[in-house]
Amino acid sequence: MLPITLAHIANATSGRISEVSETIEVTGISYDSRKVHPGDLFVALRGGEGRDGHDHAPEAIASGASAVLASRSLGLPSVLVEDPLTALGVLARAHVEALPDLTTIAVTGSSGKTSTKDLIAQILEPAGPTVATEGSFNNEIGLPLTALETDTESRYLVAEMGARGQGHITYLTDIAPPTVGVVLNVGTAHMGEFGGPESTAKAKGELVAALPSAAEGGVAVLNADDPRVAAMADRTKARIITFGTAQGADVRAVDIGLDSQGRASFTLRTRAGDCMVGLQVVGEHQVPNALAAAAAAGAVGMDVLQVGEMLSTATPVSEGRMRVVERGDGLLVVNDAYNANTDSTSAALRALAHLGRGRAGRTIALLGEMRELGDGSMEEHRKIGVLAAVLGIDTVTVVGTAEARALAEGYGPDALVLSDKDAAREWLGGQRFASGDVLLVKGAHSSRLGELADALTVG
Repeated sequence: MLPITLAHIANATSGRISEVSETIEVTGISYDSRKVHPGDLFVALRGGEGRDGHDHAPEAIASGASAVLASRSLGLPSVLVEDPLTALGVLARAHVEALPDLTTIAVTGSSGKTSTKDLIAQILEPAGPTVATEGSFNNEIGLPLTALETDTESRYLVAEMGARGQGHITYLTDIAPPTVGVVLNVGTAHMGEFGGPESTAKAKGELVAALPSAAEGGVAVLNADDPRVAAMADRTKARIITFGTAQGADVRAVDIGLDSQGRASFTLRTRAGDCMVGLQVVGEHQVPNALAAAAAAGAVGMDVLQVGEMLSTATPVSEGRMRVVERGDGLLVVNDAYNANTDSTSAALRALAHLGRGRAGRTIALLGEMRELGDGSMEEHRKIGVLAAVLGIDTVTVVGTAEARALAEGYGPDALVLSDKDAAREWLGGQRFASGDVLLVKGAHSSRLGELADALTVG
């Protein structure tokens, strides 16, 4: 990030400088005292279970932080504000407003946000310096930290925006006002928080409602194949670009095929022309993500041939999302264990089944429970088990308790239920994998099954 003085920070956040000169500059932002670098501004955030960053401020200063963004006097170099989290967002808003050449592209949806964000960022590389959200750091902490990484050379900010309730995306768009807003889908993710698909659609639609008008350059990129997303056109004055397989979509995929490694190829058909695309990311579910990315790139003026070229070279960036590694012994490990909901788990199982075709071994699914699905969680897990059986997955092992048992029941009596990650590690250690076997590891981030997938492919 650009060096900024404490005087600038205090002015932007209506803060008061304490125990330090206002001319001191900060060159980074941190909210974890264990990861402070010299010159950082340490943001003292309050967390759950009584955690309070103020308690770790002395440690941050000792590690080289220039000052603390704090809500109370600590006897340390500080900028004192009413609420550090709110102040962080205000500071980020002031920062991006001072960059007139910066265009913000925001992405939301129930699933596929991170993969799409990563694709957009890679497509935009030839068009100008681009800053994008790291991983899925898409909340009220991650977004301002990402925005503050932009500088006077930056041309694009690709901001993933997550939500767990009404008003969350509106808050994020106030921090980094988007010119282009991409809505992927309305699915089952966080259904427990939202309460149902209509509430989810209402929350996701806050993104397009925040866009500037078409006359001011605003563009809403909407999934024509998802009726709830397509209906969001009524919530914005921005220009509409649709994507999908629907005949009338502005950006379409035609003649979709999958190679032996599960990578899709298709003709990218747009109002500006056509081109061939061969994706490097795995799974047919990546096609709508690629279309959304192509539409967003087209919205900022990129040529369709260049978009197709960059889509065809884009690779997986964020950890735990359909990362496919073949070991020396011929075991293919698919690590998709960053998160899990009904839609993403269904897509991962379909990719597993496809990868297993043409190989001599078994298809094996190690599945953790899916979280935040609300009252219908048991039934959603059972559906996943049924799908695994219909797809002919050879081995299904589930980690967890009640929901895990529901998934196993859906698959059938051959499914195995394990209590936790340690039991799963022991189970993996006892497996005799053969050349040609394909192992999918998928589950909620809290299950930490991705660590097991990583261990299988390291060393």
